[in-house]
Amino acid sequence: MKMSAQSFKEVDIDIGDVLLKGNLRLAEKPKGLILFSHGSGSSRLSIRNNYVASLLFEQGFSSLLFDLLTAKEDLIYENRFDIELLTERLVKITKWAMNYDGTKKLPIGYFGASTGAASALSAAAQMGNAIKAVVSRGGRPDLAMPVLKDIKIPTLLIVGGDDDVVIELNKKAKAAIKGICELKIVEGATHLFPEAGKLEIVAKLTAEWFDKHLIKEAKKERDVYK
Repeated sequence: MKMSAQSFKEVDIDIGDVLLKGNLRLAEKPKGLILFSHGSGSSRLSIRNNYVASLLFEQGFSSLLFDLLTAKEDLIYENRFDIELLTERLVKITKWAMNYDGTKKLPIGYFGASTGAASALSAAAQMGNAIKAVVSRGGRPDLAMPVLKDIKIPTLLIVGGDDDVVIELNKKAKAAIKGICELKIVEGATHLFPEAGKLEIVAKLTAEWFDKHLIKEAKKERDVYK
């Protein structure tokens, strides 16, 4: 699927207290919408997250990459690790997407990178059935440990094989999650997956997870309300 001018939109997301910038990819016949929660010091312009979003687009998924903080807020280092604030922002952005004309009927999944995985999981715990699946890349799900027991949706944790400390933190998180949860270790990869071909593996694992679980969870819900 080729990206066209109609497929890509820059959006202003008004969540009440602040206006946040977002980049929206709209697939022609979307299977779902993936919201990206980036890590500390990153933004909607993240090269890695945009790579994953592009592959998801090719597989028929729309996506929204956005800034969780304004430029001014991002200058305050502590804000980047304020999981409660980032979670609150993600919840508000999710509700915005649920009411936006181009995305409001789509099943939603979260993709969280680094510390963004904690806000994605925390928001998923708050949003309940509104979120169908979660993927974490090199994530710190341990930062959301108090709510992991409430995660019932399919969750994929992807970690680099040479990212020793983060592997152990993800193992602890996996043990705490009650729903379907898998830990995939990409051998030969470090924390940011910069090695040749490793980010491609991340993107493919992500697409497969959403293909399998996001659509299944959405169908399950539709069947309940028939």
